[in-house]
Amino acid sequence: MQTLQKLSLPSMGCGTWAWGNQLLWGYDESMDDQLQAVFNLCVNNGVTLFDTGDSYGTGRLNGRSELLLGRFNREYLGSNKENICIATKLAAYPWRWTRQSMVKACKSSAQRLGKNVDLVQMHWSTANYAPWQEVGLLDGLADLYEQRLVKGVGLSNYGPKQLKQVQTKFAERGVPITTLQVQYSLLSTYPVTQLGLKDLCDELGIKLIAYSPLALGLLTGKYSEQGPLPKGIRGLLFRQILPGMRSLLGCLQEVAQSRNKTMSQVAINWCICKGTIPIPGAKSVEQARENIGALGWQLNVSEIAELDKAAANVGKKMVQNIFQTK
Repeated sequence: MQTLQKLSLPSMGCGTWAWGNQLLWGYDESMDDQLQAVFNLCVNNGVTLFDTGDSYGTGRLNGRSELLLGRFNREYLGSNKENICIATKLAAYPWRWTRQSMVKACKSSAQRLGKNVDLVQMHWSTANYAPWQEVGLLDGLADLYEQRLVKGVGLSNYGPKQLKQVQTKFAERGVPITTLQVQYSLLSTYPVTQLGLKDLCDELGIKLIAYSPLALGLLTGKYSEQGPLPKGIRGLLFRQILPGMRSLLGCLQEVAQSRNKTMSQVAINWCICKGTIPIPGAKSVEQARENIGALGWQLNVSEIAELDKAAANVGKKMVQNIFQTK
């Protein structure tokens, strides 16, 4: 049996939820050249993991994120090209419940990407509302690995109890779990502090990916209670959370100034120091450049302790993903 090429995972990746999403992120097709420049800049600087999903893209733009990544990957000719890892999450849609449906979904993603998916992930668990549905989906995920259609398999929004169950199930088939992705940031420490997922992942040899490390922009320092705030759902959420995070923002600002870094860079670096792979999004070259500035240095023990303390005292924490299981 041929051995699969090992996945190469960097210390930080790039999230591409906004690439194709009009509803929350205001995407339109005129942004595509800028997004190609973001992709190029990231890869050139060693940020070679791109996280996407087959459900990314609004309405008629469904799958747009994967299509764009496929195009950018083909057109990129710079350094680190051989390390590019495109990770896609397959949605647990209600009409997907057989193992074949997962294999078919992954092949559709590969078609949009113009290449095989490197790391395939289950987008969320159905355990909270339709546990029976998951059996076939997980079998399909393992089939993809066995059939050499992917280099690695990961999970997203799974809690410890279920992670152990899936790990046992997959181990029987010789399928390792490469990654687990959870919402993790200074405003969302729950998966690590309460669910203990980092320790469990270390024990099982699984890399923990931190999505939304900047809490939808709340940790960038760009927003204040006085406004202006983003439109729509994000604005409503920010209005509720900002008053309770004054001391955290103050602490972030203090550390950022003493380090000559931005608040975003400190928040991302904190995730890296916690042993996770953060995947902040970037819609512009400026944002990508700022994210890259979180690499190549490390917060010290006392700075981490100060940030931990400020994070623990936040009034209203970030809303947890409704699909996150225990």
